[in-house]
Amino acid sequence: MAVSLSQKCIAEFFGTFVLVFMGCGSAVLAGTHVGFLGIAFAFGLSVVVMAYAVGHISGCHLNPAITISLAATGKISGKDAGAYIVAQILGAIVASALLYFVAQGKADYSLAANGLGANGVEQGSPDHYSLISGLVAEIILTTIFLVVVHGSTSKNNGNTAFAGLAIGLCLTMIHIVGIPVTGVSVNPARSIGPAIFVGGEALSNLWVFIVGPIVGGLLGAGIWKLYDKH
Repeated sequence: MAVSLSQKCIAEFFGTFVLVFMGCGSAVLAGTHVGFLGIAFAFGLSVVVMAYAVGHISGCHLNPAITISLAATGKISGKDAGAYIVAQILGAIVASALLYFVAQGKADYSLAANGLGANGVEQGSPDHYSLISGLVAEIILTTIFLVVVHGSTSKNNGNTAFAGLAIGLCLTMIHIVGIPVTGVSVNPARSIGPAIFVGGEALSNLWVFIVGPIVGGLLGAGIWKLYDKH
């Protein structure tokens, strides 16, 4: 039975919701217990489990940078890509709203002091990296991520059944390296959700986490096309 675009969008909404709620939630609710490594695994594991939960419905993009990269290589139509991106952003916003609600249940929680897992540069960066460093890091990390996405899901890859695992582990690896720099976005939807509620510098620097991942996604597609015969 053919899957409708609305069903695909519901899958993208839910998958992105899980990614943001669990990934950002690991930082906001459990960060002092699990540290950066635990947060990295929370993001990676979210992608792994969602790949097998909704991947057969929508492809489990959960990320406008992935959708745009796949559209650039003709793997998804412009119409579907636009609908996917709207669903992803809405999923991230709803996840951030509910995470904020849960976080407020802790007596000493403060949005200003504890944040909501928003990405940042300069004063918003975990280790206070500059805006330029953050932008370049986001481009590099997203490029690596998208090469893995394209390669692991390629029809020329005989192990596509393990694509979800490879993509999730790659996201974990990226977070292990990049969390101190920007908190790691590589996903505009993941950044938009928390930034809307946090405001301030998180919102004013949001462009870094939209432009960087999109540029990295297009570069990743370009690199993949250089060596993959398809």
